[in-house]
Amino acid sequence: MSDPIISVQRISKQVADSTGTLTILHDIDFALFPKETVAIVGASGSGKSTLLAILAGLDTPTAGTVTLAGTDLFALDEDARAALRARQVGFVFQNFQLLGHLTALENVMLPLELMGRRDARAAATEMLQRVGLAERLGHYPKLLSGGEQQRVALARAFVVRPAVLLADEPTGSLDFATGAKVMELMFELNREAGTTLVLVTHDLQIAARCERQLRIEAGRVAEATTA
Repeated sequence: MSDPIISVQRISKQVADSTGTLTILHDIDFALFPKETVAIVGASGSGKSTLLAILAGLDTPTAGTVTLAGTDLFALDEDARAALRARQVGFVFQNFQLLGHLTALENVMLPLELMGRRDARAAATEMLQRVGLAERLGHYPKLLSGGEQQRVALARAFVVRPAVLLADEPTGSLDFATGAKVMELMFELNREAGTTLVLVTHDLQIAARCERQLRIEAGRVAEATTA
């Protein structure tokens, strides 16, 4: 078996609130392997999104380590973590997080430009064509439907060919039919790219499409199932 692309060891996360110390995650351990698809499931407030943010190095744990592509995330400073994310990780969020002052094409070009890619325009155009938005290149997000905005977000995530794609409730802002189409596209792009997909979802039908499911209950991994 290949080495893990992400290794999580004894991750805990605590925050202080008015009643004292609240434990969000407690001694989380698991590994994710190249090209694997994994769903993180659990009730609202169980710590799913916090765990996803820690996997990306966007949030820091109280204890434990996360190794991404052989590098200890939290041995790096914030700038070095950002640089590693830019090379290795793509993101898709519930609320799309497109930049409103940029067109669809410019939104997808942005991560390529930050990497210094001279072919940013051509690569972004090709990816938007791949997600069915060839006629929307010059449209700003406010002129796009929710499904179209999420397809732009998918194009932006996959255009850099990340080793890992982290998706947080990617259909949460979409109606059922649109969400189903977006998920079909996400899994299709993921197969083509050979990316490790980590998907936070409350939708058990979507979770069932992944090879493995991690269930978070009260901040702990309560169950790990394989499809």
